Amino acid sequence: MDISAILKKEEYDFIKTNEHLGKHVILLGLSGSYSYGTNNENSDIDVRGVALNRKSDLIGMTEFEQYVDKNTDTTIYGFQKMINLLLNCNPNTLELLGLNQEHYLFLNETGKALITNTDLFLSKRAIQSFGGYADAQLRRLQNALARDAYPQSEKERHIFNSVKNVMYDIKNRYEKFENGAIHLYIDQSQNPDFDTEIFLDVNLTHYPLRDYRSIWNEMNNIVKDYDKIGKRNKKKDDNHLNKHAMHLIRLFMMAIDILEKGKINTYRVKEHELLMRIRGGEYQKEDGTFDEAFYEIIADYEKKLDYAAAHTYLPEEPDMERVQEFVMAVNEKVIRDEI
Repeated sequence: MDISAILKKEEYDFIKTNEHLGKHVILLGLSGSYSYGTNNENSDIDVRGVALNRKSDLIGMTEFEQYVDKNTDTTIYGFQKMINLLLNCNPNTLELLGLNQEHYLFLNETGKALITNTDLFLSKRAIQSFGGYADAQLRRLQNALARDAYPQSEKERHIFNSVKNVMYDIKNRYEKFENGAIHLYIDQSQNPDFDTEIFLDVNLTHYPLRDYRSIWNEMNNIVKDYDKIGKRNKKKDDNHLNKHAMHLIRLFMMAIDILEKGKINTYRVKEHELLMRIRGGEYQKEDGTFDEAFYEIIADYEKKLDYAAAHTYLPEEPDMERVQEFVMAVNEKVIRDEI
């Protein structure tokens, strides 16, 4: 694949013409399988990037968080949003700072400065963020396998556990509400297709609508993803399951690098063979489940992650004073029309 030619294609013209992008873009890079080195003949091109917020976003009335082009699977984050995601050690954005040099499609001096200051964003928050993503990936595998193997009531409990798990994180990310204000539980269903069903009791007063919408969307997406995986197209679904299994292990690998070395290594060189064996289905049995060797790999990486978390030199929290200085220096240049 000619990486240098990707942005020359007509379908990427929006990067030049969109008012939020164009000259404001500071970084564009490959994401997904190509950036991890786990691509195959069926892999799509994913592009992720960062664009500076405009002067009017910083001191005027406009705002910009991100631009998504579904046709090309491109997401470009506003600088301010990107900083917040990086501070939370969000795996999908941190990986953009650790690409192989040839996987950057565009990188100007400000983009290089962002990468140079990677250490500003690395903290023990990575333990929870990567651990949470890995847990979600494992639950997707469990849920998909449970769809075929378990009775309906057990399948419902898998969904319930996934939703309940994300609720712990929701309480930290959105405006606080009293325990029990959103109460999830399983009960007998009146739906003839179900034995049991997930119910919720909601008791919120003076609660921000946008936060409630976000909470609802997260819960809804878990159910939608589960149902989507559950519609069996064996060959396609097995490909997806093996891809999820591979990403689960890859997340452990990245997290351990961050905690032990303070480095983001998106492209997995040493572990490439293992990851490709997982993606190729070597650890999947005839019935679609995974063999004991795969779960031993998970257990081994869980131990390594626990050890790295216990012995990391990373700070508990980012140095917000240094982050502030960096962000202000960049935004001041925007306001002065120096970028």
